[in-house]
Amino acid sequence: MVGGGCAGMAVALRLQQTLRDRLGDGRAEITVVEPQPYLTYQPLLAEVAAGSIDPRHVVVPLRRVLPHCRVLTARVTRIDHAVRQVWVDAGARGGPADVSLLGYDLLVIAPGSVSRTVPVPGLAEHGLGFSTVGEAVSLRNHVLEQLDLASTTRDPELRQAALSFVFVGAGYAGVGALAELEDMARYATKGYYNLTAEDLRWVLVEATDRILPEESPELAAHTLAELRDRSVDVRLRTRLESAVGQVIALSDGSRFAARTLVWTAGVRPAPVLRSTDLPLDQNGRVPCLPTLQVRGPDGEPLPGVWAAGDCAAVPDPGAPDTSGGLCAPNAQHALAQARLLADNLTAVLAGHPPEPYRPEQPECSTSLGRRRAVAHTKRGGQLTGRRAWWLHRARHLRRLPSTDRRIRVLTDWLLGVLFHREVVSLGAVEHPRSEFEAGFPRE
Repeated sequence: MVGGGCAGMAVALRLQQTLRDRLGDGRAEITVVEPQPYLTYQPLLAEVAAGSIDPRHVVVPLRRVLPHCRVLTARVTRIDHAVRQVWVDAGARGGPADVSLLGYDLLVIAPGSVSRTVPVPGLAEHGLGFSTVGEAVSLRNHVLEQLDLASTTRDPELRQAALSFVFVGAGYAGVGALAELEDMARYATKGYYNLTAEDLRWVLVEATDRILPEESPELAAHTLAELRDRSVDVRLRTRLESAVGQVIALSDGSRFAARTLVWTAGVRPAPVLRSTDLPLDQNGRVPCLPTLQVRGPDGEPLPGVWAAGDCAAVPDPGAPDTSGGLCAPNAQHALAQARLLADNLTAVLAGHPPEPYRPEQPECSTSLGRRRAVAHTKRGGQLTGRRAWWLHRARHLRRLPSTDRRIRVLTDWLLGVLFHREVVSLGAVEHPRSEFEAGFPRE
C-alpha cells in the first residue's frame, strides 16, 4: 500500500478486517508505506487555522488504527511493477538515504496529491501553503502576528501591508480557509484599541469566472455574495503575476503590498508516480477502470495493481466536461473509492468479479466561519447559513476514521460554544530554540 492518507488508510482499515475474516490471521500481510506516521483529515484544516479545533485532533495515528498492518514511516522512491518491487527510503529528509527493497503480490496506489504551484516570481519566497496541519497552524500564528505588528508600528505603509491578506485559488480549500480566518481575525480585532474589522483587507484571487467550481452555480453565487457582504475583495478571471518583495501584482493591473499570501490554487498528483513504470494520463494521474483496477495500455486491467484517491483518474459519468469525465480529487470520492477498492480486491481474491465505482450524489460543503456554511444534501438539495453549518460539521464528524478523534473534535466544538475564542499567536513554537540561542553571547 503506497500512501496512508485519506484513501490509503481507508483501504488498509477495511482490508485488515475483511482479509482476516476471509483468510484468518497470518495468511495475508498488509504493508502501508507513508512518509508521515499519521493521516491528516484535510477538510477540517480551515477550522484548525481558525482555532476551532486542536491541531492534534485532526491527525489520526496510523499504527493505532491499523494494528494488523505493517506501517513503515518512509518515502517510496521508485516502483517497478514489472518485477513487483518497491524502493523505500526511511532516511530523514536532507540526511543520508536508508533505502530498502520490498516485494509484493498486490499493489495499491494511493499517495494522494500535493499543492499545484506555478513559477510566479516571489511565490516561493513569500507564499504560504495550506495542505498540512503545520501549515494551518503556521498560517493562524502568522495572521495574528500581523495584527500585533499593525497595532504596534508607526509606519502607515507597513501597517497597511500587515493588514492585507491575499488568497489565490477559490476552491473549497481557499474559500474555507479565507472565510474561517476572516471570521477569526474580525473577532481578534476586538482586543486591540487601534484596530477594527474594517481595517482588514481580504483579497480572493481566482483565475476562472466563478468560485467553488465543485458546487452548483446557485451555491457558488450565494457564497460569493456572502464573501462580498463581508468586504472580501473577490477578483474573478484574475491571476497572480508577481509577489516579489511582498508586492502583489495581479493580471488586472492592480499592485499593492501584502505580507500574507496564501496559495490554494489546486493540487497535482504525488510526484512519486513519475518514478514508476505505471501508465499515467496527461495530468500525471494513474488511469483506472471503473472497478479501480489500473488500466493498462491495451485498455485491460493491469494485473495486480489498484488505485484510489487524488492520484487515480477514475471515470465519473456525472462529472462536468471541464473535469474530463473523471472524479474530482476530494475526500468524498477518496473514501468511497477506498471502500469499494478493498471490497473488489477481496472479491477478486475469492474468484468473484469486481463491481464498478458508481459515484453518489455529491455531499460537498464548506464552512464560512462560525454558524455559516454552504452545503449540498445527498438528495441534491442546497443549504446555507446555520443549517448548512450543522450539516457540514455532522458530515465530517461521521467521516473521521477514528472514534477517539470524533470525540475530541466534538469536544472542541462544544467548548467553542461555551467559551470565547483563543486568539493568541504561538509563533515562537515554530522556532523553539530561538530563546535558548539568544542567551549565548555573540562574537
